[in-house]
Amino acid sequence: MGKLIDGKAISGEIYEEIRQKVKEYRINYGRVPGLATLLVGDNPASKSYIRSKIKRTEETGFKSFHRDLESGSTFKEIIEQVNLWNHDETIDGILVQLPLPDQLKKYTGTIMDTIDPVKDVDGFHPNNMGLLAKGNPRFIPCTPRGIIEILKHENIEISGKHAVIIGRSQIVGLPLAILLLMKNAAGNATVTICHSRTKDIAAFTRQADIIIAALGKPHFVTADMIKEGSVIIDVGINRIEDPSAKRGYRLVGDVDTEAVKGKAAAVTPVPGGVGPMTIAMLLLNTLNSYEKRQSRNNG
Repeated sequence: MGKLIDGKAISGEIYEEIRQKVKEYRINYGRVPGLATLLVGDNPASKSYIRSKIKRTEETGFKSFHRDLESGSTFKEIIEQVNLWNHDETIDGILVQLPLPDQLKKYTGTIMDTIDPVKDVDGFHPNNMGLLAKGNPRFIPCTPRGIIEILKHENIEISGKHAVIIGRSQIVGLPLAILLLMKNAAGNATVTICHSRTKDIAAFTRQADIIIAALGKPHFVTADMIKEGSVIIDVGINRIEDPSAKRGYRLVGDVDTEAVKGKAAAVTPVPGGVGPMTIAMLLLNTLNSYEKRQSRNNG
């Protein structure tokens, strides 16, 4: 029986480490890290994500800055808010919750690029993506960083292993591939990226030592697609109808966990696997931003 990796427990250890550092910094510098979050519109899932982020921000001792803007807000209003935070010295990280309302989606790239790169704790700014590609990251995108932390925490060997990533998004697939290829202790893997145009994905996954599923299709990865003893990281979060559930639906991943856990050495469940790590990495990136700014100010 494969091990179910408890991302909630791992993230709890990281939060505790962050809390202890913030206590010290409050005493030493008289200021704690600040994270600003912007929500435009009333998307229920986005509201839920923002609530979780704000809760964790405050629980770890950070200062939380948040603003809600109505769905009908203009591109100019969003840019003005981002620029206010760019120039606020008490803010170390800025996050604009995606997706934006339909009429603003065409501006998503421009809005994200407006965030000061040194406060872009999501790690999506072209400047930060370029640094990552060069092997000298300022911020590592949160979900890929969380995945690497899970593998390190579980002492899963990466060097020399074949990692297959299913999904090529700029949020997960591409940055994760770069990380796994890096010449360091958390890299040196042989990486294959599969996507919607890949023919016979199972032919690749059956060769993989590590599989990262990030394609957004419920239970896509099945037991016949993996080899014995592989490690499965499930990034998917999919809602499927379930009349027996209180909300009428339940969350499942891109992996058929029940089917693969008898064959895999380890697998991350959904919920409770990669998801908790993503928010933890957001706060860790914000803490790192704060530390760099304090080092410059006190250097």
